[in-house]
Amino acid sequence: MDTAKLRRFAQEARRSLMEQVSSRMKNVLAPDSAARRESPRAVAELLEAVESAGEQQVIERAAYTWFNRFCALRFMDVNQYTRVGVVSPAEGQSQPELLADAKMGHIDSELGTERIRQQIRALPDGQVPSRDPQSEAYRLLLVAACNHWNKPMPFMFQKIEDYTELLLPDDLLSDKSILARTREALTVADCEDVEVIGWLYQFYISEKKDEVFEGLKKNRKITPENIPAATQLFTPHWIVQYLVQNSLGRLWLLNRPDSRLAESMEYYIPPETPEQDFLEISRPEEIKVCDPACGSGHMLSYAFDLLYAMYEEDGYDPVDIPELILTNNLYGIEIDERAGALAAFALTMKARAKHRRFFSRKADPNICVLKNVTFEAAELERYIAAVGPELFTPDVRDTLKLFCEANNFGSLIMPAIENPQELASRLAKVDLRDDMFLQELHERVTTVVQMAGYLTPRYQVVVANPPYLSGRGMNATLNAWARKTYPKSKADLFAMFIERCLELAANRGTISMITMQSWMFLSSYEALRERILGEHTIVSMAHLGARAFDSIGGEVVATTAFVIDKVHLPDYRGAFIRLVDGNSEAEKRRMLKAAIVHA
Repeated sequence: MDTAKLRRFAQEARRSLMEQVSSRMKNVLAPDSAARRESPRAVAELLEAVESAGEQQVIERAAYTWFNRFCALRFMDVNQYTRVGVVSPAEGQSQPELLADAKMGHIDSELGTERIRQQIRALPDGQVPSRDPQSEAYRLLLVAACNHWNKPMPFMFQKIEDYTELLLPDDLLSDKSILARTREALTVADCEDVEVIGWLYQFYISEKKDEVFEGLKKNRKITPENIPAATQLFTPHWIVQYLVQNSLGRLWLLNRPDSRLAESMEYYIPPETPEQDFLEISRPEEIKVCDPACGSGHMLSYAFDLLYAMYEEDGYDPVDIPELILTNNLYGIEIDERAGALAAFALTMKARAKHRRFFSRKADPNICVLKNVTFEAAELERYIAAVGPELFTPDVRDTLKLFCEANNFGSLIMPAIENPQELASRLAKVDLRDDMFLQELHERVTTVVQMAGYLTPRYQVVVANPPYLSGRGMNATLNAWARKTYPKSKADLFAMFIERCLELAANRGTISMITMQSWMFLSSYEALRERILGEHTIVSMAHLGARAFDSIGGEVVATTAFVIDKVHLPDYRGAFIRLVDGNSEAEKRRMLKAAIVHA
C-alpha cells in the first residue's frame, strides 16, 4: 500500500471538498437560489446548523461526510459488494456504471422512490429542463444509493433528507472530479484490505492535527472537539498483530492447548513453561474483546480474523460465524463519530467478505460513540417519579450525571452502575408515548445507560492504542477532572488509559496496549508502576522506543507495547524484548520477529 500516495490524495481531497462545499453553500443560501424555492425545509435546516455550529464547522462536517461515503462506495465497488458500480465505471467505460445503466433505462427498483426514478430517466432524455442533465441525474442516483445503504449500514450512510444533499459538490463526472481522484487513489490492490479506510482517515485529518498542535505551541489548549484530530494515530499492522495475538490469541491457546492457531500468529510469544493459572472459557462466544479508543477499528478488524479462526476450529457453520462475532465478541468505544462510523464499516466489510449474504442478516457492530448528555435536576426528578423511583438508586443517579462531558473524558468515565444491561432491559419496557416531554427524557436516560453498559468491567481482553496528550495540552475541564479521578496517572491521557483498561478487564482478563514509554521511567508515574507490579502481571513487553511509526518522523513518539494480566502472579517470568536500537519501523519489526524465534 502506497501510504504516501494516499496521504497526498486525502489532504488534497479535504481542501478541494471544503472549497466545493463552501461554494455550494454560498449558492444555496443566495437570496434567489433555486434551493430556497425547491427545498425550503432543507435550507432552513442549513441556516439553523450554521447558526448553531458556525459556517466553518458545517462545511467541514459536510465535506467529510461526502469524502467518507465516496471512499466507502469505491471500496465496495472494487470488492463487488454493490450490484453495479456506484462511483466506479464498468470495464471500458468512463462514467460510473450506475449512471451508464440508468441512461440505458436500467435503474434498480430499490433505488429511491418511483417519482425519483422517473425523474432520473427523464433527465438524460431532455424531458426535464437542465443545464447539465447527466450530472443532475447522477446526483439523484448517488443520493438514492447512499439512502439504499442506510438499511444495512446506518452508521456510515445516514439517511440523506436534509442539507447534506444540498452541499454535495457540483463536479462529480469530469476527469478532475473528486470521484475520478478517488478511483485513481483507491486502486484495486489498495482495496484488498479495509484498513486502507483507516489510513485515509488519519491522512484526511492530518492537516487539522497540525493546526491543533500549532495552536498548542501558542498555549491554546486542546478543546473536546479537537481531541480526535490531536490524538488519532493509526497503529501499524505488525504492532496490532503483536498486541492481539498475545492477548486474544494467547487466551485461546491457554484454553485450547491442541489448537493450531499459533501457526498463523508470527508475533505470538509462547510461555517458557506451561501456564496453569488463567481465565477459563468454554466457547468462543464467551470472549469479549474491547478497544476503548477504537479509532477506525484496526485492532478490532484483526481480532475479527483471529476469532473467525477460533470459531472454525470449534466446528461452527461458516455462514453463522460473522454474525456471531459481531454480536458477541467485539466492542469498540470512541468519542469521534466519524472514526466510530469507520470502525463499524470495517467490521461490516470483514463480515461481508466471509459471507456474501451478510447484509441481509442485520447484525450491527457493537461500536459505541460517546455523546454528551445532560439533565436538569427538575426534569430528571419528574421523569424518575413517572418511571419508578425504585429503579434509580444513588449509583444510577450518579451515573446519569457523568456524561455531560463525554466527548471530553471519553472511555475514562467510570459508571457506578454494576449491571447497566439489566437496567436497560427494564427501561426498554417503559411506555411514555403519551407524554412527548417524558419520551424525550426517556431517550436521553436510555442513551446514558447504554453507554454505561460499554464502560462496565466485563471484557476478557482489552486492547488499545490510547490517545497521547499531556496535562500541558489538556483543556481546563479535562485537566481538573484528571487530577481528581486519576491521581496516579494524571500526567497524560495514555497513562490514565492504562489504569482504565485494567478496570475494564474482567478478573484474570488481559490488557494489551501500545503507549508512550515514559510511564516506565518517570517519577510522576511511580504510583502507576507500583500498582501494575504489585497487583498485576506483565506477560510480555516489546520496548519499541522512537521510530516505531513511519507515519511520524524522528523522535516525536517513543513507545512500548505490552501485555498485562489482571492477576498478581509474583513468580511469573515475562518476556521483555528491547527494540529501541531499531532505526525504522521495518527494522524493529525484523528485530521483534528474530527475538521471538530465538526465545
